[in-house]
Amino acid sequence: MTQNVGSIERILRIVGGLAILAWGFLLSDPINWLGAIGAVPLVTGLVSYCPLWSLFGINTKKA
Repeated sequence: MTQNVGSIERILRIVGGLAILAWGFLLSDPINWLGAIGAVPLVTGLVSYCPLWSLFGINTKKA
């Protein structure tokens, strides 16, 4: 698994994923399980790999 997510995109994915998770679990009453979608950008940001980017041949990580 080759990393294909650059540093700026990685930070944005992590922050965005945490924000979506927080919205879903902390700010909604009752818990809005759609916030679990935030796990996708969070995980892809943490591992610096996006399977969708590899399907389209996109690589934002500088060599």
